[in-house]
Amino acid sequence: MIDQYITRGCQKKPVESIEEGKFRYDNPGCNKLNVFDWLETIPDHSLTGNLVEVRFKNTRKGYYINNTDFPLVRGDVVAVEASPGHDVGIVSLTGDLVAVQMKRYGVSVGNLKKIYRKAKPNDVEKWYQAIEKEPETIRIARQIVSNLKLAMKISDVEFQGDKTKATFYYISDDRVDFRQLIKDYADNFHVRVEMKQIGARQEAGKVGGIGTCGRELCCASWMSSFISVSTSSARYQEVSLNPQKLAGQCGKLKCCLNYEVKCYIEAQADFPDTSIPLETEQGKVYPNKTDVFRRIIWYSYGKDNENSVFIPIDVDVVKEIIRLNKQGILVKDLQASAGKQDGEPVIVYQNAVGEDSINRFEEKKRKKKKKHGKPLKENRENQEKDESSGKGENKENQEKTENQRKSENQKKQRKQGKQENREKQGNRDSQNNKPASV
Repeated sequence: MIDQYITRGCQKKPVESIEEGKFRYDNPGCNKLNVFDWLETIPDHSLTGNLVEVRFKNTRKGYYINNTDFPLVRGDVVAVEASPGHDVGIVSLTGDLVAVQMKRYGVSVGNLKKIYRKAKPNDVEKWYQAIEKEPETIRIARQIVSNLKLAMKISDVEFQGDKTKATFYYISDDRVDFRQLIKDYADNFHVRVEMKQIGARQEAGKVGGIGTCGRELCCASWMSSFISVSTSSARYQEVSLNPQKLAGQCGKLKCCLNYEVKCYIEAQADFPDTSIPLETEQGKVYPNKTDVFRRIIWYSYGKDNENSVFIPIDVDVVKEIIRLNKQGILVKDLQASAGKQDGEPVIVYQNAVGEDSINRFEEKKRKKKKKHGKPLKENRENQEKDESSGKGENKENQEKTENQRKSENQKKQRKQGKQENREKQGNRDSQNNKPASV
């Protein structure tokens, strides 16, 4: 079996089950835009209703009516109605949840196509051949676009199950003239050609990948309708307007910026205008940042954020200060008026480095106990070395002590000599000073 089922929206190779000409591929949760069937454990749930969801390549899905008598379960390969001919897909959802999904996407029951049958060996063989042709087809299609110098990008190609039709998905910012392109495609591929324009987000969903959050892309896992995302969503959430951080793999703003923006807008409904500075006796204070859900605004003296101290003030206190400023009253001390904010965490720093020694991870060497038996040759040699080194050390110590003694004796002798000279000089002076005898 070929390993190209990852192009059919499966993140791993599906398990093939062939019994009496029946084909089934079931890997729960492996396909893109997967829907969790929480009613699956109910007995005979999959047999109720005649609405079936069928998945095709990547994120393409369709809803069909099962007018036949045979039951269908998730993973069955079926042949469905197409225009023209028939297509081959894999059943992804059955039962009552299909009606819920149709209501979500606005699909009416009257416009649904039929399911012809479960796929036969001939249908599956043609399906495999169509899948094998897609990589080479997309390479040639991109080469033709390059030769015609058209301002477009071929993102993906999908063959119909009976190999009579090929759908080319492309991305373009401007309008493209397809007349010559479709002729070249028909001459090269000998199939009916259909062109579908998609956006950058839809392309990311088809390609798939891992986002900066570490999870699978939302456009590939569950999102099917894309709402425009603007930078105002980032401003409401106090997110830094850095294009490298706000852009997703599609090059557009991340869709997750819209997930919580309504909560932020609701929380900021009674916030004062942050463009208004507060006037105090020490000067004007300007807002720098806001904690929406804690209802705290940080102010600082001056517009230079690097050398300023941030003062957290509650939103209600800010409203009162603005009201006083409008009356011409200046606040004396902003920090005193701010007070201690409720819920403000008290950060206590501790020197955890000095608690333990740096050598705490080093293993201490244990002293080996001396054995009372006869020493081995190695021990004897070591002992001899230690004795010789000890003797050398003793000799050096003895020489040092002798030198010290000699130097001390010399110093004593010098002192004694000086004292004797002083005494002799004193005696001479006394003799010279005696009076002469008569």
